[in-house]
Amino acid sequence: MPWAFLAVTLIGAWFTFNAYLPHLRQGPMSVPSFFAGWLTSELPGHHFAWQLAATFFFVSAGALAAWPGWLGLGITLASWAGLLAMVPLARRSEAVVEAALAQSLGRAYRERVAASGRTRVAPAPRGRLLLPLWLRDRAVHVVRDIRYAPGASRRHLLDVYAPKHGASGAPVLLQIHGGGWVIGDKRQQALPLMLDLAARGWVCVAINYRLSPKATFPDHLVDAKLAMRWIREHAAEYGGDASFLAVTGGSAGGHLTALVALTPNDPRYQPGFEEVDTRVQAAVPFYGVYDFTDRQKLDAGMIRFLERVVMKRRIADERDAFERASPMSLVRPDAPPFFAVHGSHDSLVPVATARLFVELLRKVSQQPVAYAEIPFAQHAFELFHSLRTRHVVDAVGRFLDFVYEEWRAERQGVARAG
Repeated sequence: MPWAFLAVTLIGAWFTFNAYLPHLRQGPMSVPSFFAGWLTSELPGHHFAWQLAATFFFVSAGALAAWPGWLGLGITLASWAGLLAMVPLARRSEAVVEAALAQSLGRAYRERVAASGRTRVAPAPRGRLLLPLWLRDRAVHVVRDIRYAPGASRRHLLDVYAPKHGASGAPVLLQIHGGGWVIGDKRQQALPLMLDLAARGWVCVAINYRLSPKATFPDHLVDAKLAMRWIREHAAEYGGDASFLAVTGGSAGGHLTALVALTPNDPRYQPGFEEVDTRVQAAVPFYGVYDFTDRQKLDAGMIRFLERVVMKRRIADERDAFERASPMSLVRPDAPPFFAVHGSHDSLVPVATARLFVELLRKVSQQPVAYAEIPFAQHAFELFHSLRTRHVVDAVGRFLDFVYEEWRAERQGVARAG
């Protein structure tokens, strides 16, 4: 029993260790390190609970009868200290996101947000931190599996999240899931954000799209724009005003989010529906992939994966195709307002890529470009409810409300001038 206890404590300590020092170099250990650090850093209380229960069981069963048990107890106490320290680290994200918004939007931006009047009927319950996977909201009505493109593809379906008591002329958010362009589903990601926005009066649309290896880029981007066509035509049926459309997504969805925002009305990605307006008014990519050319020499393995699975061509032969798929190469002066979010401890998509993308975009964009690097956050940190998720979701809501109010004021000014 002492040795078994020691083994269990080492597993618990490994989870805690990866929350602080994940394996950031790309390789076979980056994925298990991601899962260990991701779950631990977002759910330290839950990890403390299972470790406490395990310790009570083993001690009651005689684990302290020999020195391995006492060593395990010491390791456990150190792990608990690390878990408890994660709570104030998660709280730091509130100051980080607020500083990012104040820097890019101006310190008085909250006044514009307050003018929006879109507040929740009731504040988000704190109980969500105890039940992080309870991804529902009584103030939100969901309509599932609406077809947005002709044909029989099961991937051309979307879900609509709208205020339960109805909406009229509401701003619209398009959510594009991640999953490395090969997996993922519209029901799995960004639910805390969409539930929060819909409860505050937004209409949110989450889409599926064709996946590789069956699909070849730019099929994924074309599908996102097909969904935008559906939104233009049908958002009003759910209370939305498609003339204001924001886009968000994480990881591969962050890549597609940035591409949607940086390729407005590009006929190459709108075959057969070139006349549809595919401009967006705001973009919020989470931990996105912004470069298909590995210009920073961070991940040769990613290039091989893209060549074989997503692009189905070699970068040495067709570099221009990889450049066209790289948001870094497409930054433009008329880009919409951006709010890029990335975790400082992301072990799947290096944070350096987000820093460079934001730097390049800020050099040319005429609109605000906010960037929040969330301390100790892993990849996919906001998939479920957590303290860090709460602060980031609140900040994204403020950003979108600010951009929407600025857009409304501009439209009203044009109408008065006319």
